Amino acid sequence: MNKLISSLALMAFSAGAFAADAVAQTEKQATNWHAIIMFCIFVALTMGITYWAASRTKSTADFYTAGGGITGFQNGLAIAGDYMSAATLLGLTAMTYTQGYDGYIYMMAFFAGWPIILFLMAERLRNLGRFTFSDITAYRLDQGKVRTMAAVSSLTVVCFYLIAQMVGAGQLIKLLFGLEYNVAIFAVGILMMVYVTFGGMVATTWVQIIKACMLLAGGTLVMLLAMSQFGFSYTTLIEKATSVHKLGDKLMYPGSLLKDPVTAISLGLGLMFGTAGLPHILMRFFTVTDAKEARKSVLYASGFVAYFFNVIFLMGLSAIIIVGQNPDFFEGGEIGKKLIGGGNMVAMHLAKAVGGNMLLGFLAAVAFATILAVVSGLALAGASAISHDLYARVIMKGRASEATEIRVSKIATICLGAVAIVLGILFEKQNIAFMVGLAFGVAAAANFPVLILSMYWKGLTTRGALMGGYGGLISAVLFVLFSKSVWVDVLGNAAPLFPYTQPALFAMPIAFFMAWLFSKTDSSVAAQAEIAAFEDQYVRAQTGYGAAAASNH
Repeated sequence: MNKLISSLALMAFSAGAFAADAVAQTEKQATNWHAIIMFCIFVALTMGITYWAASRTKSTADFYTAGGGITGFQNGLAIAGDYMSAATLLGLTAMTYTQGYDGYIYMMAFFAGWPIILFLMAERLRNLGRFTFSDITAYRLDQGKVRTMAAVSSLTVVCFYLIAQMVGAGQLIKLLFGLEYNVAIFAVGILMMVYVTFGGMVATTWVQIIKACMLLAGGTLVMLLAMSQFGFSYTTLIEKATSVHKLGDKLMYPGSLLKDPVTAISLGLGLMFGTAGLPHILMRFFTVTDAKEARKSVLYASGFVAYFFNVIFLMGLSAIIIVGQNPDFFEGGEIGKKLIGGGNMVAMHLAKAVGGNMLLGFLAAVAFATILAVVSGLALAGASAISHDLYARVIMKGRASEATEIRVSKIATICLGAVAIVLGILFEKQNIAFMVGLAFGVAAAANFPVLILSMYWKGLTTRGALMGGYGGLISAVLFVLFSKSVWVDVLGNAAPLFPYTQPALFAMPIAFFMAWLFSKTDSSVAAQAEIAAFEDQYVRAQTGYGAAAASNH
C-alpha cells in the first residue's frame, strides 16, 4: 500500500495509467446492463453528431479547427472535456480517499498550468497559429526542420498518451461492463476512428462537450447524494473522516506527497508546463473566432476544471466514511474488497453506495465516454501533425491541395487508430504509468520551451530551436527510462540510474539552455534574418493578423 501511495503522483495522470494497475489482476465483472445501455445511448448520440458534422467538414479549416467557428463557452467546455480524463474522476478521488489533503495539493498543481496558458499563450496562439502549435514554432524559422522536430515531439506525446488511454479503457470496461479486454480495445479504437475520420474537429468538439457535461453532472450528483448523508456540512464530513481514517488528524495535513521536495517540485513543473505543451490542448485554441474568444475559452475551462476538482475532493472524503465502512458494494464481494483495499475504483463504489446500480452504470458509461473523448482529441492532434506539418509543409512544401491534405489526415487517423489498438493489446499486462509521465515530461521539456521562446524571445534561431527541442525530448525520455518507474519496475534492474520519477525539473532547464546557447552562438546570415523577423511576428501576435498570414508563410 505504501508503494502504491508513493507512486500516485505518476499514476493519476490518465485513466490508463491509474486504472490499468488497479484492475490488471481482477476477474471480469458480471455484465453491467445499466452501464452498457447508457453507453449505447451516448454512442448513438455522438454518431448522430458525427453524421451532422461530416456534412459540415469540407475544408482543412473545418477538419482541423471546426472552421474557427466555436464560441469561447463551447470551446471552454471542450477543453475541460479534453483535460478532465477518467483519471480526474478515478485517480484523484482515490488519491483523496487514501491520502486526504495530499490529493487536493495534487489537484492544485494540476490546475496551475491554466493561468500560464491564459495570460501568456492563449492570445498569441490564436493570432499566430492556424492548425497546430508547429505553426507558431516555425513561424519565422526554417519550416521543414522545425516542423519536423515539433511533429516528432507531438507524436511522441500523443502515442504514449494513446497507449495509456487504450489500456485503461480495456481494463476499466473489463471490470465495469463485463466485456472482454480486446472487445473494449477494438470498440474504443473503431469509435475514435469514426469520430475523427468523418466528423473531424466539429464532431470531436461536440463529443468532448457532451462528455464534459456528463462528467460534471455525474460527479455533482454523486457528491450531492454523498454530502446529504452529512447534512451538507463540510465540518461534519471532516470530523467523521478523520475519526475513521488510518491517518487520523493528519488526513487534512500535507503528507507523503511533499516528503521529497525535488520530486514535488519536478511534479509541479511537469503538470504546469506540460499542460501548456500538450498538442491536443493547444490545438483547441485554433477553433475559436479570435483572441478574445481564446481567452474566454481558458477562463471557462479553468472554472469548469476548478469546480470539478472540488467536487471530487468532497467525493473522496465522503467515500472514507460511506465506502470505507462497507467494502462489498459490487456483487461478489471479493472483487470489492480487493478494490477498496487499493482504493483505485472508490468513485465507482461511492456511486453504487449512494445511487445504486443505475448511478453506477451512468458513472461507468461516463468513464468510458471520457476515454473516448480524450482518445479522439489525441488522434486528431496526431493526425494533424502528420498531414499538416509533415506531409503538407515538409514533404509537399505547401503545394498540397486541401482535399489531398484532408485525405492524408484521415489515413493518418486510421493508422493511428490501428496502432493504438495493437499497442493497447500488447501492453495489456504492462505497468504503463511511466508512459503518462513521459508524455507530460516530453510536453514540458520539448514542446513548451521552444513554443514559449518562439513567442517571446527574438533571439531564437532555427539551430537553437532544434537543439532545444530535441535536447528536451531526448533528456525527458532518458530521465524517465533511467528512473525507478522503468529501470527497476519494468526492466527489472536492481537500482535506478536516475533517482527521481519526474523529469521536468531536469529536462526543462536542458531544453532552455540548449535553445539559448545554440541561438546565441549562431551567427549565420539565416539566423540574423530570423532574429530580424521577430518584429513582424510580434506585430502580428498583437494585432491578430497572423492567423491568416500564417497559412501563407
